[in-house]
Amino acid sequence: MDILQPFQFPFMQNAFLICLIVALPTALLSCFLVMKGWALMGDAVSHAVLPGIVVAYVLGLPLLLGAFIAGMLCSVLTGFLSENSRIKQDTIMGVVFSGMFAFGIVLYVALDTNAHLDHILFGNMLGVDLHEITTSAIISFVVVSGITLFWKDFLLHSFDEVQARVSGLNVTVLHYTILTFLSLTIVATLNAIGLILAISLLIAPGAIAFLLVRKFSNMLWVACIINLATMLIGVYISFHIDSAPAPTIVLIQSTLFIIALIRRLLITKRQTGVVKAFESKSV
Repeated sequence: MDILQPFQFPFMQNAFLICLIVALPTALLSCFLVMKGWALMGDAVSHAVLPGIVVAYVLGLPLLLGAFIAGMLCSVLTGFLSENSRIKQDTIMGVVFSGMFAFGIVLYVALDTNAHLDHILFGNMLGVDLHEITTSAIISFVVVSGITLFWKDFLLHSFDEVQARVSGLNVTVLHYTILTFLSLTIVATLNAIGLILAISLLIAPGAIAFLLVRKFSNMLWVACIINLATMLIGVYISFHIDSAPAPTIVLIQSTLFIIALIRRLLITKRQTGVVKAFESKSV
C-alpha cells in the first residue's frame, strides 16, 4: 500500500527515528524559552555554532564538539555583555549571533572545506546514520532527564528570577544549565534539522502550546505532543510530495501557530464582548 510505503525504506525509518529522538528536548526547551522571553537566544546559539563547526572540521575534531563549544561561547558572551553593559539582552544577542554566524561563513569560504554548507544550515534528515542517531539519543536523554527532574526550579527562574534567588535557588547555575541544555539540543538536531530550521523546533511548539493552554505543566505536555506529531507528519508528507522534510515540518508548525493564534483572538474577542454586555446591563 502507498500509505505504508515510506516505512519500507531504511533512510525513512532513520528519519522517523530521529524525529522521535529530538522532538521531546526541543519541545520542553521551547516552553521555557517562550516563557522567559528567550526565543532569540535559540536563534542566536543555533547560528553561532557555525564557526565552531568549521574550526572543528579543519582541526579534525568531531563537528559536534566544535558546535557545542561555539554555542556555549555565544551563551556565556551574551550573558557577560548583558550583565556588564546598559545594552538590552536582545540587542546583544542580535549582534553576537550575527557576528559569529558571519565569522563562520568567512571561515568556511577562506579555508575551502569539503563540508556541505547546505547540510549544516538546513540539515540532512534523510541521510543521518547510526552514529548520529546514537549521539542525538544520548543528548536527548540527558536534556529531557534534567528538565524533568528540575522543571519547577527552571519554571520559577523563568517567571521570577528574584523570587528564585530568595527561595534559595542558585540562579547562576540554573541560568547556565538552561544554556547548556540549549547548546546540547542544537548539537543533537544539527545533522537532522540544521542550524536555521532548528530555530522553529525551539520556538514554535512552546508558542503554540502557550496559546492553547493556561497551565504550565499542561503546556509542557501539549508542546511535546505537537512537536512530535508535526515532525512525524512532516516527514511522511515530504516523502509523498517529494520535498525536504525539515522545511515541511516548519511549514506545518507555522500553520498550526496561525490557527492557534486565530483561535485565541476569537476567544478573547468573545470574552470581551460578554464582559461589555454584562457591564452595560449592570449600568
